[in-house]
Amino acid sequence: MHPHEETTLPTRPAHTLLLLATVVLTGVNLRSFLTAAGPLAADIQRSTGLSQQGMAWLTFLPVALMGAGAFASPWVARKLGSRRAILIALAMLGLGSLLRFEAHSGLALIGTAALCGLGVAVVQAVFPAVIKAQMPLWLAPVMGLYSAAMMGGGALGAQLSPLMAHTLGDWRIALAILGLPCLLALGLAWIALPASDTCSQTRPVPLAPLLRCPRAWLLMLCFGLVNGGYSSLVAWLAPFYQTHGWSAAGSGSLVAVMTLSQAAAALLLPILARRNLDRRTWLWHSLALQAVAFMGLVAWPDLYPKLWAAVGGAGLGGFFALFMVVALDHDHRPAHAAALSAVMQGGGFLLAALAPWLAAVLHDYTDGFTAGWLVHLGCIAVVAGLTARLSPAGYTDALACRENATPRGRSPEPDASLP
Repeated sequence: MHPHEETTLPTRPAHTLLLLATVVLTGVNLRSFLTAAGPLAADIQRSTGLSQQGMAWLTFLPVALMGAGAFASPWVARKLGSRRAILIALAMLGLGSLLRFEAHSGLALIGTAALCGLGVAVVQAVFPAVIKAQMPLWLAPVMGLYSAAMMGGGALGAQLSPLMAHTLGDWRIALAILGLPCLLALGLAWIALPASDTCSQTRPVPLAPLLRCPRAWLLMLCFGLVNGGYSSLVAWLAPFYQTHGWSAAGSGSLVAVMTLSQAAAALLLPILARRNLDRRTWLWHSLALQAVAFMGLVAWPDLYPKLWAAVGGAGLGGFFALFMVVALDHDHRPAHAAALSAVMQGGGFLLAALAPWLAAVLHDYTDGFTAGWLVHLGCIAVVAGLTARLSPAGYTDALACRENATPRGRSPEPDASLP
């Protein structure tokens, strides 16, 4: 722990458990609306007339909004406070899901995806700073728990939506019902989140100086290229296997396997890596797993489908959780770490949003998904090379350009979270 880092762990065990429950239930709701649509793609297209590229908008738009919203998160946290921002965002996410019950056109359905994306953007940009401020001694495992819950929610959406659609006879109800867990998360967050937080008590940390730092761009690129693989699999893994004769429920189970594997790896990897600040070896392990999965989808898709889904999920989940920790590792001050995380997520999700659309375009040109899987293999190779530069010894120097970018005549703002 850094000598200036706050150690404000909740003193009451009951409050600690309540905060952990909030972390889990909030995380569960951040991906379920994304994974639910893929297994129902055929029904949605028949009902709304959406094309293949139109379906890509159900993933592209919310992921892009996650990126755009991340850039605004420090300002939002300052104006509203982290607690109020998270509560409003969870309400937006729940409303976006519930409105899918009335989504009778492709445009309306895309609109609900946008509302959900805006809600998720605020939560996942603001929430890590709250975790860092409230539980600094347990940052890596709690972030792993948060990421695991996020991926587990993805499994819930992928598995539940086709089953509910079959049982209730309406894909709209199957998608709308995912708003109910979000309302539960909203109630729990209302009770558990602190009324004040360090991020809202300070001036917002400016993001523009970070954009002058090559390290911020490196983090954005790595985060975006890897999460592009996740976005593509969420959008197209089920339709890919439906072209191989799988049913909606069966192909949805593959997405569920992928996301459950993500959850397990997101929880386990930060724990395994917690004793060493240098996370690169574990990041390379996770990238190797992703490469194996995409190679399997290219060369032997029908041989071990569940294995490719599980291995790919493990690689994606482990990388996501650990890379979030890497961003927070760069600065011991919660507000400054949150700013770097916001920049990384903002640019990264904007880049990741393009992946499903690119895969749809390649599908239209090649009449298959193989070209898209090959693109992601190339992205993994690029990220593996860039990861070599993430040595903890260089964290301070990598962000020195941020301090150097402070306008002449002004000194850097002190972080009020420091004693």
